[in-house]
Amino acid sequence: MASERILKEKQSIIDEIKDKVNNSVSVVLFDYRGLTDEEIKSLRHTLRDNGADYKVYKNTLMARAFNDLSIDMNSELAGPSAFAYGDDQITTVKVLSEFQKNHPALELKAGFIDGCIADKAKLAEYASIPSRDGLLTMLAGGMIGLARDLSICLDLYAQQKEEN
Repeated sequence: MASERILKEKQSIIDEIKDKVNNSVSVVLFDYRGLTDEEIKSLRHTLRDNGADYKVYKNTLMARAFNDLSIDMNSELAGPSAFAYGDDQITTVKVLSEFQKNHPALELKAGFIDGCIADKAKLAEYASIPSRDGLLTMLAGGMIGLARDLSICLDLYAQQKEEN
């Protein structure tokens, strides 16, 4: 049987995982096998630059943490898994998905985003959503179009009034 010291260490890791899940908006599990050290380092830097990070935990400890939080992710914890987390619903998924395009060895398994479990298909859907800046740009473009159309309409109305 494991000593009390080892059990306390394991419990502290489980508590750390639960804390990260509770304090993060998005959590993504992915398989990192086949990536070189340089690729992993590059992924970590890219995630950190975008307000996210990842850590590798033992699957048994992640399973216990997820079970304590009533999140059913046991089937996704087969094989080596890394645990990426971030403060944005989409950024973590987008960064991992973009990295996966150039590094096919990385495989997204599942995620827990805004309190809902997301499978591979749902993660791909999230990855296809434009970034916050992209969405704001689209909104601004739409608003500018409306203002332009209004100004043209008012100009035509003014010209019509001058003719009468």
